[in-house]
Amino acid sequence: MTPFKTLSTCLKFGAVTLAAATGFASISSAQEILKFGHVYESATPYHQAALRAADAFKAATNGAYEIQVFPASQLGNESALNEALVLGTVDIIYTGPAFMALSYPPISISDYPFTMRGYDHWKAYVNSDLFGELAQNYTDVTGNTVAAMTYYGARHVTANKPILTPADMKGLKIRTPNAPAYQMFPKITGANPTPMAFSEVYLALQQKVVDAQENPLPTIQFKKFYEVQSNINLTGHILNSLGLLISQQTMNKLGDDAPKLQQALKDAAAWCSEEIYTSEGNLVEWFRDQGVTVNDVDRGPFIDAVAPALTGSDMPWEPSVYERLKAIKG
Repeated sequence: MTPFKTLSTCLKFGAVTLAAATGFASISSAQEILKFGHVYESATPYHQAALRAADAFKAATNGAYEIQVFPASQLGNESALNEALVLGTVDIIYTGPAFMALSYPPISISDYPFTMRGYDHWKAYVNSDLFGELAQNYTDVTGNTVAAMTYYGARHVTANKPILTPADMKGLKIRTPNAPAYQMFPKITGANPTPMAFSEVYLALQQKVVDAQENPLPTIQFKKFYEVQSNINLTGHILNSLGLLISQQTMNKLGDDAPKLQQALKDAAAWCSEEIYTSEGNLVEWFRDQGVTVNDVDRGPFIDAVAPALTGSDMPWEPSVYERLKAIKG
């Protein structure tokens, strides 16, 4: 064999070996990309939890899947994200029970005023048989899977005056989301609920288009509502949640890996819930350090005012559902 033939043979063998190696690398590194869209800023625990879930799912599937997280309404507002989930163009989203209730009304029960007694009751509820049944009914209607629920926080009224009794709410023009669950509390206490896009609230408060708004403490801090409201009143009238939803198409596509995604989202939701709950406790003093008046409120009279409505015939759940919710210990 001539030196030329030997070299030529070696080069050919090397080229074939390299092609095989690169081909194997290409196959082994191929990933299925999932899209996780939400409306919250990248600095929030909700986004950090989404990233944690992405890392955990990638590790659990040995890199077969990558979740790309799109914060701050990059893939659309909450309504658009819900539509995209049904179409399967987005795989995972955060959304609140009020949006979920558009498809299955009873699941909104936790978003109504004073249905949740506190954080421990909320945790017990989202891990209860009752919630499991409501979530399954939601899935039966929509096809979307409720992988987990994340604590969003207790909603409190901010205003330029103390709100210590239901009478203090009378005539108050208060911004609320455009959903019955959020409008019940101000209506019953004599205030005027004023639906408004979230992005417009700061300016509306500053220009006194509305007198007040209501949100959890982390949101009040992040959106800087305390700059244009002198009083934070700890009414704690609603304990908000966010659902972590997976589209039907995605669940079908994942097959045996679907439970791994559900577990990654559940673990991330538990982490995020604790972060939010801890921050609520710390923020009271933080707001006071900023010169904001934070008023402790006797919630009893507010609870008494709302209670009759929660058992009314116009509620979007059977009376037995509310009784089971009240019976959950926590």
